[in-house]
Amino acid sequence: MESGKLCQDIDECAEDGYCSQGCTNLEGGFQCWCVQGYELRPDKRGCKALGPEPVLLFANRIDIRQVLPRRSEYTLLLNNLENAIALDFHHNKELVFWSDVTLDRIMKANLNGSNVEEVVSTGLESPGGLAIDWIHDKLYWTDSGTSRIEVSNLDGTQRKVLLWQNLEKPRAIALHPIEGTIYWTDWGNTPRIECASMDGSNRRIIADTHLFWPNGLTIDYAGQKMYWVDAKHHVIERADLDGQNRKAVISQGLPHPFAITVFEDSLYWTDWHTKSINSANKFTGKNQEIIRNKLHFPMDIHTLHPQRQPAAGRNRCGANNGGCSHLCLPSGTNYTCACPTGFKKVDAYSCAGSLDKFLLFARRTDIRRISFDTEDKSDYVIPLADVRSAVALDWDAKGEYIYWTDVTTDSINRAKWNGTKQEAVVDTSLESPAGLAVDWVTNKLYWTDAGTDRIEASNLDGSMRTVLIWENLDRPRDIVVDSIGGYMYWTDWGANPKIERAGLDASERIVIISSNLTWPNGLAVDYETERLYWADAGMKTIEYANLNGTDRRVLIGSQLPHPFGLTLHEDKIYWTDWQSKSIQSADKNSGLGREMLRENLENLMDIHMFHRQRTPVATMCKINNGGCSHLCLLAPLPKAYNCACPTGINLLADGKTCAPGMTSFLIFARRTDIRMVSLDIPYFADVVVPVNGSMKNTIAIGVDPEEGKVYWSDSTLNKISRANLNGSQQEDIVTTGLMTTDGLAVDAMGRKIYWTDTGTNRIEVANLDGTMRKVLIWQNLDSPRAIALHHEKGFMYWTDWGEHAKLERAAMDGSDRVILINSNLGWPNGLAIDKVGSRLLWADAHTERIEAADLNGANRRTLVTPVQHPYGLTLLDPHIYWTDWQTRSIQRADKNTGGDMITVRGNLPGLMDIQAIDRVQPVGFNKCSVRNGGCSHLCLPRPNGITCACPTGIQMKNDGKTCDNAPETYLLFSSRGSIRRISLDTTDYTDVHVPVPELHNVISLDYDSVEMKVYYTDVFLDVIRRASLNGSNMETVIGQGLKTTDGLAIDWIARNLYWTDTGRNTIEVSWLDGSCRKVLINNSLDEPRAIAVFPRKGYIFWTDWGNLAKIERAQLDGTDRKVLINTDLGWPNGLTLDYDTRRIYWVDAHLDRIESSDLNGKLRQVLVGQVTHPFALTQHDRWIYWTDWQTKSVQRVDKYTGRNKETILANVEGLMDIIVVSPQRQTGTNSCGVNNGGCTHLCFARAADFVCECPDEPDGRPCSVVPGYVPPFPETTSSSEKAEAGGPRKTSDSFPAKPTASIENTSEICSEKDANQGLCDQDENQVLPAINGERLHISYIVGAVLTILAILILIAAVIIYRHKKSKFDDPAVSNLTYSNPSYRTSTQEVKIETVQKPAIYNQLRYKKETATDNSYTKGKIKIVEGICLLSNDDMYWDDLKQIKTTRGGILRDHVCMKAETLSVQGSTDSLGDTETEQLLQDEPLSECSSVNTSTQERSGLPLPDTGWQHNRKPSTESEV
Repeated sequence: MESGKLCQDIDECAEDGYCSQGCTNLEGGFQCWCVQGYELRPDKRGCKALGPEPVLLFANRIDIRQVLPRRSEYTLLLNNLENAIALDFHHNKELVFWSDVTLDRIMKANLNGSNVEEVVSTGLESPGGLAIDWIHDKLYWTDSGTSRIEVSNLDGTQRKVLLWQNLEKPRAIALHPIEGTIYWTDWGNTPRIECASMDGSNRRIIADTHLFWPNGLTIDYAGQKMYWVDAKHHVIERADLDGQNRKAVISQGLPHPFAITVFEDSLYWTDWHTKSINSANKFTGKNQEIIRNKLHFPMDIHTLHPQRQPAAGRNRCGANNGGCSHLCLPSGTNYTCACPTGFKKVDAYSCAGSLDKFLLFARRTDIRRISFDTEDKSDYVIPLADVRSAVALDWDAKGEYIYWTDVTTDSINRAKWNGTKQEAVVDTSLESPAGLAVDWVTNKLYWTDAGTDRIEASNLDGSMRTVLIWENLDRPRDIVVDSIGGYMYWTDWGANPKIERAGLDASERIVIISSNLTWPNGLAVDYETERLYWADAGMKTIEYANLNGTDRRVLIGSQLPHPFGLTLHEDKIYWTDWQSKSIQSADKNSGLGREMLRENLENLMDIHMFHRQRTPVATMCKINNGGCSHLCLLAPLPKAYNCACPTGINLLADGKTCAPGMTSFLIFARRTDIRMVSLDIPYFADVVVPVNGSMKNTIAIGVDPEEGKVYWSDSTLNKISRANLNGSQQEDIVTTGLMTTDGLAVDAMGRKIYWTDTGTNRIEVANLDGTMRKVLIWQNLDSPRAIALHHEKGFMYWTDWGEHAKLERAAMDGSDRVILINSNLGWPNGLAIDKVGSRLLWADAHTERIEAADLNGANRRTLVTPVQHPYGLTLLDPHIYWTDWQTRSIQRADKNTGGDMITVRGNLPGLMDIQAIDRVQPVGFNKCSVRNGGCSHLCLPRPNGITCACPTGIQMKNDGKTCDNAPETYLLFSSRGSIRRISLDTTDYTDVHVPVPELHNVISLDYDSVEMKVYYTDVFLDVIRRASLNGSNMETVIGQGLKTTDGLAIDWIARNLYWTDTGRNTIEVSWLDGSCRKVLINNSLDEPRAIAVFPRKGYIFWTDWGNLAKIERAQLDGTDRKVLINTDLGWPNGLTLDYDTRRIYWVDAHLDRIESSDLNGKLRQVLVGQVTHPFALTQHDRWIYWTDWQTKSVQRVDKYTGRNKETILANVEGLMDIIVVSPQRQTGTNSCGVNNGGCTHLCFARAADFVCECPDEPDGRPCSVVPGYVPPFPETTSSSEKAEAGGPRKTSDSFPAKPTASIENTSEICSEKDANQGLCDQDENQVLPAINGERLHISYIVGAVLTILAILILIAAVIIYRHKKSKFDDPAVSNLTYSNPSYRTSTQEVKIETVQKPAIYNQLRYKKETATDNSYTKGKIKIVEGICLLSNDDMYWDDLKQIKTTRGGILRDHVCMKAETLSVQGSTDSLGDTETEQLLQDEPLSECSSVNTSTQERSGLPLPDTGWQHNRKPSTESEV
């Protein structure tokens, strides 16, 4: 108002925040408006974002969470993170991205937390900020460690360094893709906020005053403002996007703000000090409130809402990526095509397909390249896996490969220059490969090894490896090759530092520089000036000389703290320096013009310039390989080339051809590989036998020199294998019944293999292919280890290091066993026979001696002492060789005096058995060579001749030469993953695996003696299967509708199969092929378990261990059901019938006893009153056999007296069912035995008659319950079908045949008696006059009525019984809760009035669980047998010790080991326990193991220049 008369309009829009977004001033008023995606609030000033409720997404270091600011609801998105800092999202793609500064990774996941993936995993040091371009789908990030801003596609591909100059510590980053602009903060020495176009162009400073730690940065897209926080100045500021109108919004109450975001009219920020998320008004800073506090460590924050990534912007690159070959980046209103780091542009749209020139350098844990094709000279991490300590480098432009050595993994590796096709080229017998060079002319790899003091060469793929120089080397370091001159040069910085030269074939070796050297490191050859350059870290110089060492000069002698790698290219020299952490260059002639290429790079190693202009050289090696059979190596003129052979093989007299293999050699096992050391050559070098196949714990080894095969045992894989000495034709020869095969010997004359097994305590023999296997010795063995053979004398010798260590001898057929030595022995390990001196030699790791004696044990004397920890022992010619665990070496000494001891090979952890072989020596005469000694199976030598022997369990016929084909009487038992046989024809009672394939969790067994097939249930697969005993013809009989088949029984006369199903509480029957399936009983069953049939009597018997445990009987058709036993029962497990004495036997796993009764449940008696945890039982002759879970054994007692208890087989995990196969067992006949009783489908013999029944599911064939009558097909069938189905079954044309093979085939001969019983075939369409005639129909009706009445009475009786009867009278087990053993997890506890079992019994059950936690994809059996689960899970139970003392006392402590290893045998004070555990340890033991490991560092002089040399890996054995 002027003079109080005129009014002037007030511009409300000039006041900040008057309108939320847009404001238009009107005369006398104003109008607020909102941008697209928002609507005006009712107050006509504020703008509300359209869409869902906003969510604050923030990083919390260990997790990423989201919070609803208006409701403070707080949910977890991702957890178990290391150090999540920066964060952003892509709303349309529903992705979240974050950086982890501990892992140095950028990750992404779906917004629901699923599909976590790595996006960028290399070349990051401190990625503190990241931002998503949601329009062009690009990822931008800052890295304050590398001082760069980079960009890539959302998946991390096409990565490019965008900005690298004048950046110090870039932190927060924000994008405005609509405008095509990038903003970032930098809190280096000159803090500032900058912006640039999103292609890196048009860079400018927005703010560089009053800044200290500019941390968070965000853009208000609707308000066209930017906001940032400064943690040092404790302020939140804002400015226009060009930096104008800067203003503090909040300057109080901000202890340490870190990140900030904006939404609508509010700011949200995280604060490190208060560990909270706060909000305030974005215009005034007022209305401050805490959204969430008490956070772990809040870092970056974003508002998750579609309006924070508005869709208004235009994608400048369009649908075809702007026509760009690689990156399309927005720039203002247009776009720029860009190339990944290091690749040059060939035109406006396209990038080069490969790099022409780049500097390659190693940085211990990564290998990087700096492209010389582009101006930025940014280093790029080549994406390689598992680089631990890279030292030496070289390259091959033809193959586009880079090569590097790793002194932690002791390997030489290669990959394409872009990181693809990575592979280990050489990874054995290396100790410290410090130098590497590629001969690009003949495509050879040369390397130095400072650990083995060797120079070696091979083809570029690592094949045909050979040792070139092995003498007078003392820590060789770098190596370079001059392929033009045919020379190699290397530095040696041992006690007398020097630089040497030799031909590439190792000829003409001379020292060219030997004075004024300390640590000569990098080497480089200048082909133009014919000079050799080197860097000396001790002298702190870079020097050069002529290639013969003359005219030596210092190129650079100042400001070189610690030069290491060195390379030349064109007119420049490049080097790495450890101390200045830099890569520098200078003029190669003058040393002037020094430049710093990169600095602040730790652990710099070798350096090379990759280019494509290497000089081509003509050589004879390119023409037919120079005529060489193996290696063609360059040599100095005039020779020009030489032929060479792989390590250990001699070159023949023609100078071009190599011998076919080693003739004299050592071969030894090293747990995970087998190696050979040639004795044909003047140096010792071990070569790995390249066996195709895994080795986990190879212990014993043997060689057949005749066929050139090596045999070995693996105690983790539990098998014996063989292969050719060149590694080909690998095969497993023994795969079952092995536990810890410590000793192995090949009888090359007799063509047999002998082995000892410490786990089973057996000595066995077999043919060389593993057939005809026989147990020779099984009694009085404690821990047999080494074994040696003397075929000529017919003896075998072995060491036993059990509680009473001894050295024994027996004939090679197992007879005439004698103890030779049993005093002053501790751990007798290795054993060898000196046939020339007729002596026995052995190594004892406890007494630390190698001793000798005559072959009869006399004249014992000490040969070598002390030896640290000898294991394997062998001899050849005048020397003995042994492996030593403690020194990790192979030693040699004179076999007669023990003198002249030398180390053959050192630094070899995991050494086991060793053999010395000379393939030139004749094998000798085979006593069994003529017609196998007349034997049908095994011919075994003995001192005075030969013995014919039979495979385990098979009897010899009376002629003493011929064996039966199979045992006549034997036990069959299941053990989860195996079915085994124990012959009762022989006395050794050794188990033999039945080779049935695909066994997972076998529970129940039965055998059909007619077709000679074993039937079994597998509750892991829920199937019933059958197979022949040789493992062939395996087929699934019942594959559906099973839950837990606990019991199985075969009616061998009617050819029916019966089974119990505990899961479904049913008893079912079918034909033997699984057809004609029928549920017999499905009521009043509560966990039926074992089942047995008595076909001659017409009965089935079964146990039920449910709520009310009982043993029942019924007719074979399920009728006339009767409870035989229901008192004084706990867990009736196994059930068997004695067909001769007409008695039932059962085991009770709760009452711990074996009982019997007659077939009516009368005359009950306890046979054995105290067994630990019996599961199944069977009967043969006068014996009852049973399996026991707790003792893990098969035992037997006299069935009449319950005495003479003995263990048949011990130490078997997972024992289940057991049956007897005997000609006396499945005998007799019944009415169904001939022509299926005339029934069309199921025939059931009963006590007095038989019945025909139909399956539950019709099979398309007419079914009749009248014997001999086949009803016609329905009228709808065709005439031909009627003709086929016409009449009773006469041939296989009538209806599909029942499983074949009845006891007798009487289809053609029919007696009068059989005809009267209706058992014979008649003419078509005639009804057989059955024994019951027409009364059958009436009898069925009457029977059905009576059955219903009986069931009603039975139900009433059970109800009364439950109220009146208590199951146990034992007061010691009253008032406890228990559940019965079952495969399935019970859904409730079963309570029987006050009679309950201890809680421990819940674990003494075998369960079949249906997992809900995805730990099992299918129901599996868990068998808790008292100590450990028998499932595949490694779970251990300690609470067995709480079990009631009436079960046999508190259990002794047990040693739990992983499933692959074996329990330690023997007493706790036995000498060999520690050694046993070492032997079994092939990987880190489980928590309950007590075996310690110790770390032994690599020995070596403590020279300062070993920063790249890591400590050795921990030993695999503990030190004894």
